[in-house]
Amino acid sequence: MAQAAAHNVYYPGYAASNVKHHEWRTAENSAMHLLPTLQLMAQANPKLTLLDVGAGSGTISLSLAGYMPRGHVTATDVSADILERAAEHAAAAAVPNIVFQSANVYELPFADDSFDIVHASQVLAHLDAPVAALKEMLRVASPGGVVACRESADLHMSFYPKLPGITKFFDVLATTHNAAGGSSTAGTQLVSWAMKAGARREQITATMGAWCYSTPEERQMWGGTMIERLSNGAMRKKALDMNLVTEADLDDIARAWA
Repeated sequence: MAQAAAHNVYYPGYAASNVKHHEWRTAENSAMHLLPTLQLMAQANPKLTLLDVGAGSGTISLSLAGYMPRGHVTATDVSADILERAAEHAAAAAVPNIVFQSANVYELPFADDSFDIVHASQVLAHLDAPVAALKEMLRVASPGGVVACRESADLHMSFYPKLPGITKFFDVLATTHNAAGGSSTAGTQLVSWAMKAGARREQITATMGAWCYSTPEERQMWGGTMIERLSNGAMRKKALDMNLVTEADLDDIARAWA
């Protein structure tokens, strides 16, 4: 995540369960919208440069680097601690063409036109000024370059059976997320935000994809993250502060995920 002190903070935080959830993400399951373009651009320009904004512990960044072995990836995040973890991942995976740098998305420490590709995954949804962030991402993208963003929209989350506890969880998730300054419908607003940031409609390609938590391991990873947020995380505190639910309600919802 990449934010400036003058703006809202990264609400979910870096609890171990949340980081585990983030580290499930790769270019293959979280950046398929970018990969065909990235591969074509890397063929035309082997020394491609890519900026990954709000990279967290870097699993998407590292897998993107694999598609441009002669190119270079710069991965940024507002948290120096999470970037240390990302650097450890890179060293363990022996990925040489990546560096990590602390930065916030509103004040990227790079000159205009610095990168062929600027990428962000699940970043704008957490920001109170996503258009300002996109303007900065566009600024550092080179002429003819690409800015690629992927954001979720809570209204498109589906599950079965419609258990009351899980239904209530998604209500609490959206309400607390919005109250923290983010947008629970970010995915549906991307085109609008990009145009407000200065991109013309004919320059924008909008696509839609899905995550599916199907295997026992995937369900445990997702459910464990949600249980942690409900039991100990910022979501629990904010939901109680807003009088959305009682502590007993939250415990019942957490049990629904177990």
